[in-house]
Amino acid sequence: MLSATHEELLRRSKELDLPTQHHIDGRSEAGDGGSFAVISPRDGQTLVRVADAGEAEVDLAVAAARRAFDRGPWPRLAPAERGRVLLRIADLLEERREELALTVSLEMGKPVTDAYAVELRAAINTFRWYGQLADKLTDEAPHTAPDALALVTREPTGVVGAVVPWNFPLTLAGWKVAPALAAGCTVVLKPSESSPLSALLLGRVATEAGLPPGVLNVVTGDGPVAGRALGLHPDVDVLAFTGSTAVGRHFLRYAADSNLKRVWLELGGKSPNIVLPDAPDLEKAAATAAWGIFFNQGEMCTAPSRLLVHSSIAEQVTEAVVARARELRVGDPLDPATEMGALVGDGHLGRVLEHVASGLDEGARLRVGGGRTLAETGGSYLRPTVFDRVDPGMRLAREEIFGPVLSVLAFDDLDEAVRLANATEYGLAAGLWTSDLSTAHKVSRALKAGTVWVNCYEEGDLTVPFGGMKQSGNGRDKSAHAIEKYTELKTTWIQL
Repeated sequence: MLSATHEELLRRSKELDLPTQHHIDGRSEAGDGGSFAVISPRDGQTLVRVADAGEAEVDLAVAAARRAFDRGPWPRLAPAERGRVLLRIADLLEERREELALTVSLEMGKPVTDAYAVELRAAINTFRWYGQLADKLTDEAPHTAPDALALVTREPTGVVGAVVPWNFPLTLAGWKVAPALAAGCTVVLKPSESSPLSALLLGRVATEAGLPPGVLNVVTGDGPVAGRALGLHPDVDVLAFTGSTAVGRHFLRYAADSNLKRVWLELGGKSPNIVLPDAPDLEKAAATAAWGIFFNQGEMCTAPSRLLVHSSIAEQVTEAVVARARELRVGDPLDPATEMGALVGDGHLGRVLEHVASGLDEGARLRVGGGRTLAETGGSYLRPTVFDRVDPGMRLAREEIFGPVLSVLAFDDLDEAVRLANATEYGLAAGLWTSDLSTAHKVSRALKAGTVWVNCYEEGDLTVPFGGMKQSGNGRDKSAHAIEKYTELKTTWIQL
């Protein structure tokens, strides 16, 4: 656990050696695209200026990845050796855990305790799990006619473009990069322009761990330029993206307009969290609902932003969530006592506040929060916010807010709960609280979501896949199923 004091963490944050250049072909590369400022949402101050990738820098990174795949050793190594490199990456991430946690906290605003205990734990475990999996993938030899031998082999697809968001910059990078590397692919990683620093440090760590030059490249820049260039690039074979549904549509168009590269999308969510009167522990259900929407400042695609509560217990559960929101400590992300940090920036804070205003205009009842706080710090802080009396047609109930804003909707029977839960274009995750085993199975099957948590929320590990239905995307991160995104099936038929 992170045991340093606020003062010690402030001092150490000022001593960080923050990267400023792209990581291409195993070395730092300034490029010719100029630079952009990385603003810390904790105080609105510039941390560093980072190289800004244009088409030329993306071309350079893709060319390095192409050479490494076509002529380099990585795809040709024994899977066990690839696994050992991934395990060394995990070990180095562990050694540099505090430095990376501080960097994540500074660049995107999450409490450093969460960055250390959750973000880094997940990233380390991801590289370790795929390192252990690398030599355990199997091919097939289907039973055919006695005079033939059929082989079905998995081969690495090639160059992977990975575009990841700012809310979990290392975890989500790991979910793309680790299985792609385990499969034998090479990668060009483009992090969000709001959180480029931790990704650049990941590139450094991978090279230090012995990853050959060109196997993992990191380019920093904005989506309309660097992301578009990666999506359109004819030498990128696979594009893996986590982010908004609107941007996901762009990547599908880029694939259609270029080489028909495979595009895997993990997109937005408007996840329902259903609480039935027979929930095994209503206090736990309410506490988990509050934790789920306020953790990581509500900046989670799986955040249970719609609390669907049976009308007989709606006020009881809502009041418990409101009480927790009132006592939640919002503050400096570098303070170990902080429970909710800063939103990623003023632009995003403004968009969240627009949704709050729309809720008030449309007649929802504001129970707590709803306004900016700690403005004197220069940071982007918002009070934990809860609305009830939310109608399913309101923007609060339909649109992804990606902030600490909870909408409470009441229902009278189970059929209505399922209809409300599925009344969204998204299908990423859902929660259900009940003591009845039959209800748990029936409702879980009826919910259109890639993950359903019963009597819990956000639980799981790397053995299970993660991804969405409907406009929440396609394909799966985590588990052995993630390998499917980065491999091609080849059939070899041998006539004996």
